[in-house]
Amino acid sequence: MADEPAREADDAFSLYDLRVEVVAPPGAKLYCGAEVGDHFELRGEMLHLPPGQGISIYSLASVLPLLAAKQRPTHPNDWMTSDAEVACPDPNCPSRLRITRLGLRRFSHAETTAVPLPAAD
Repeated sequence: MADEPAREADDAFSLYDLRVEVVAPPGAKLYCGAEVGDHFELRGEMLHLPPGQGISIYSLASVLPLLAAKQRPTHPNDWMTSDAEVACPDPNCPSRLRITRLGLRRFSHAETTAVPLPAAD
């Protein structure tokens, strides 16, 4: 197959690395054990926390469903492009998790899944 090397070289896709940071009004009491500025980064599929820092499983659960979508480039008019804060799931907590897109990272389809690309038409 003469096209296989070219196809393999062209199996790239890009995802944003994300930073998710705890934000809250000044002086707000947070009940989840977080502090303003606590954060983690999502690089590809790997979540990275600073050494010694934790995150509430409830806070994490509130933001997890959005992260894969925020990693993908979106249309400028799409709300997924502009909306970046997720409320704490505790209705008594004023904190939010702010999702910030960092740089784009390139990946190879073949290096991220065993499922082959569909055959070209």
